[in-house]
Amino acid sequence: MADIITVFEYGYLAYNPKALDERCISISKASFEYLESLCLREGSNDDGTDAPTFLKLRSYNGARALQVRNYVGVIHTPSGQQIEVLPKISRAGGAPDVSRQALLNMLRHLREFRHIETTDAAIATEQLPLFEVFIRQFLQSVNTLVKRGLRSEYIRQEANQGFMKGKLLTAMQLKHNLVNKHRFYVEYDEYLQDRPVNRLIHSALYKVAQYTRLNTSQKLCRELIFAFSDVPLSRNIRQDFASMKLTRGMEHYHRPLDWARLILEGSTPLSMQGKTEALSLLFPMEAVFEAYVASILRKQIRPPLVLKEQARSRYLVHFNGARWFNLKPDILIQNRDKAVLVMDTKWKLLDSRKANSSDKLGLSQADFYQMLAYGHKYLNGEGDLVLIYPKTDQFNEAIPHSFNFDENLRLWVVPFDVAARVMDEKRLDLPAHFSDWINH
Repeated sequence: MADIITVFEYGYLAYNPKALDERCISISKASFEYLESLCLREGSNDDGTDAPTFLKLRSYNGARALQVRNYVGVIHTPSGQQIEVLPKISRAGGAPDVSRQALLNMLRHLREFRHIETTDAAIATEQLPLFEVFIRQFLQSVNTLVKRGLRSEYIRQEANQGFMKGKLLTAMQLKHNLVNKHRFYVEYDEYLQDRPVNRLIHSALYKVAQYTRLNTSQKLCRELIFAFSDVPLSRNIRQDFASMKLTRGMEHYHRPLDWARLILEGSTPLSMQGKTEALSLLFPMEAVFEAYVASILRKQIRPPLVLKEQARSRYLVHFNGARWFNLKPDILIQNRDKAVLVMDTKWKLLDSRKANSSDKLGLSQADFYQMLAYGHKYLNGEGDLVLIYPKTDQFNEAIPHSFNFDENLRLWVVPFDVAARVMDEKRLDLPAHFSDWINH
């Protein structure tokens, strides 16, 4: 696994030895030039996609370097290097295995990654790179599918053959066999494994075989590809996804098919896709953190309270009969359709030791203005607002005092533990007066 590079978000990548230190990781010159060429694209690319936002060209220690932004996941370069980008859950970066486990915990709450098994002992004991975790679990899901048996279906066939089978196509018979009367141009149904869903899974297997570096995964991948020997590769990925059908009794297909969709279509900035076909999976940490917090809180709030994500029923202003600037808080807690609490998630590391300094804990004035607008529009200027940040060694408990916009509207700043591994483990640290609303 020598070609696997691990870097934390907001870290640096370079190939010049003068730039390297604990924050700047060495990559090959070919990988650097490929990623640099993406960064140098200004505005939109020729194919209409935006230039990448996950990297930024910088000067570091007097040398050219690439700074990883707020995306995490895996970047593959055409030269063969895998760059694993992990979330920074402490100001010092932290141990890669802790950050990797925290990211897996969060990703499994995204719809596309709901099949991730974070209890897999091999993940912890072998400290597998992120992409090898994805490949391993995809292969395990396909292995389960193969053991239960690949499903066939009747496929409509046309053939010009020496015996009568199915329905004779008169027009084609006259066209091809007017002289060769001993042949029959026929149409018939044949029961085959060659169906869209099997082609897609076979194509995903073929693709990951080119990327995995684990001997166990390579061996299992070869065995599974052999099991699909009667199934051709997909010639049109998009068309096969559109035409596939999962009938009753095919529930065991859902898991490998979800993985196949991620592998074949990717979840990454559009600019990483294209002619190089370098498979990459990247996720904006703000969206991952928001989905994780909402998923956990939905299971913890007490009835009759309900949680709504990305509410969009209020606007900042009305102008000449039109509504402008839709206000969309990340989380809205409602009691019988009445908003009682507004929450917003921010993927940013705070430091509660700086409460009395000019840094103001690292809190953003713009975020406070945003919460003020939410409070007036969703709570009619009266109630509680909550800003949720990741828990770190420097921010491990809720700020005990509220930030008061006035005597009726209060803002609380609290941490959320992204490293917790047990489902019922306490994650959100709220002030005591919220105890009647949310189970811990």
